[in-house]
Amino acid sequence: MLEFTVTSDQAGQRLDVFLTENWERSESRSNVQRAIKAGEVTVNGAVPTRVSMKISEGQNVQVSNNENAESPSIISSNIPLDVAYEDDDIAVINKPVGMTVHPAAGHTDDTLANAAVHRWPQIIGIGEPDRPGIVHRLDKDTSGLMIIALSQRAYDQLKEMIFKREITRIYSALVHGIPKSVKGVVDAPIGRSPHSRKRQAISEDGLPSRTHYRVDYELGDFAFLEIQLETGRMHQIRVHMDAIGHPIIGDQTYGRRKNLPNLNRQFLHSSKLEFAHPITGKQLSVKSELPEDLMRALETLN
Repeated sequence: MLEFTVTSDQAGQRLDVFLTENWERSESRSNVQRAIKAGEVTVNGAVPTRVSMKISEGQNVQVSNNENAESPSIISSNIPLDVAYEDDDIAVINKPVGMTVHPAAGHTDDTLANAAVHRWPQIIGIGEPDRPGIVHRLDKDTSGLMIIALSQRAYDQLKEMIFKREITRIYSALVHGIPKSVKGVVDAPIGRSPHSRKRQAISEDGLPSRTHYRVDYELGDFAFLEIQLETGRMHQIRVHMDAIGHPIIGDQTYGRRKNLPNLNRQFLHSSKLEFAHPITGKQLSVKSELPEDLMRALETLN
């Protein structure tokens, strides 16, 4: 067990910043945050609930120093990936519908994470052990663009950029009904549904959530929207669109209205990412066209 005592000069710092600066084996701030979340850090004998907690002078910070502990491993699977952009530090991939982002019950070797470590073995150890290199995620039945960090410095910077909302994430969606306004903002906090562990819901106790939308065109009783996330909560677009009476077509969890006859999933696609490269600062704009199944669904409405 390693021990540190907070000095007067260090008082007021975030716990993760303090440990990054003082723990020689920390390697990076993200590694420190993982250790805190894993319960390997205590402050005056108590396990902190937040990596950002402010520390005070005289507090005793302890870190488990088990160098023999084995890191969780992830299976490398030779699954083809559609790579839209790649350099030494980042990749942007086009996730197909039906692919789970990281291992979970029933999916141990067929996820995006499994495919990523096969293509880029160097990402092992970057980020969370079961989702190396992954800085944000898409639902299984949502297709489109995702960023993967290929270096630790890119991962740390991308996580910070997401926190500061410096990455523009734009989606294409087809919804039931026609919104009254061509443009709008849904500003409603989202939290876990009290009725189902698998659902999210609008909740006064939830996290602040904002979604911007614009009606691109109308197709009978449906509207094709461009949607931009300001925050990135679980199921945010789906919850917000359902909350204003325009659920995503094909969404079997929220809305549950009649689906299009030839569409077997929700009509939601991550179509554009715009951001400054985390290392070079170069402005990037990566686009993804609608996949074939969504194009066919649109053609039936024309």
